[in-house]
Amino acid sequence: MKLSYVVAAATASQFNGGYIVLAVVAAILFVIIISNIKIVPQARACVIERLGRYYTTWETGIHFKVPFIDRIAKNVVLMEQVADFPPQPVITKDNVRMQIDTVVFYQITDCKLYAYGHINPIAAIENLTSTTLRNIIGELDLDATLTSRDLINTKMRSILDEVTDPWGIKVNRVELKNIIPPKEIQEAMEKQMKAERERREAILKAEGEKKSAILVAEGRKESMILEAEAEKQAAILRAEAAKEARIREAEGEAAAIIKVQSAIADGIRMINEAAPGQGVIAMKSLEALEKVADGKATKIIIPSDIQSLAGLAVSASELMKKD
Repeated sequence: MKLSYVVAAATASQFNGGYIVLAVVAAILFVIIISNIKIVPQARACVIERLGRYYTTWETGIHFKVPFIDRIAKNVVLMEQVADFPPQPVITKDNVRMQIDTVVFYQITDCKLYAYGHINPIAAIENLTSTTLRNIIGELDLDATLTSRDLINTKMRSILDEVTDPWGIKVNRVELKNIIPPKEIQEAMEKQMKAERERREAILKAEGEKKSAILVAEGRKESMILEAEAEKQAAILRAEAAKEARIREAEGEAAAIIKVQSAIADGIRMINEAAPGQGVIAMKSLEALEKVADGKATKIIIPSDIQSLAGLAVSASELMKKD
């Protein structure tokens, strides 16, 4: 009985130890499996090596790595990146020394080439940028360097993109951030800019005065034109008024003449109807002659029958005495 109990206890302990070992092994396998599951996020990639050699490139998604055989050689960022390099000393064609710092915008297009093309591609790009910049600036003078940023950027981008293509890198843009000439050149440039601003200010002031004078002259011209037009209209109105007055005056005189002539005609008609004697006519003739003699005329025309008129006058006077 004791022996069977001991055997049963030993068997039970063996079974318990086996379960523990299995549990430990299962836990280790679970950890290994979980640790070899890899999720690649968006805009990233992983270069995978199997037994030390390039195997594949993982893109966005979930992947499983074979334990102890596969390994992630490089994590690659596929988004556009910026490399800001410190100022580099350069010398222009006219022997002016200056400092220029550059900014390079690049993007990884081939993960395999990027992982195995160069041990330190960013450092290589920095050195290439420095040497390329020196070569380009060495062909330009100071003024051309300061005014040809776009040309320099285009040349540098073209050269760097061609050189970095075997490394799986595409250079999108190259920008000159700062161009720092020597202090004395800066002072001279500031003086030149100040003189240029003063010159432009003088030109603008002269243009303003010129435009002001033109506007004043045009205003005077318009004023004189308006005054002349007003005077012309006033003269026309005065002439029209004078014309109308003369017409009215002539019409009045014509009406007066017509009335006088009509009155004379009526008087003659009445005289003819009254049949006046020869004596009355002679007396009226003498009265008219007396009025003519009292005037300022220098010549008097005497009628041919003046003697008969005189005799008639004497007869009239005698008749009056008898009465």
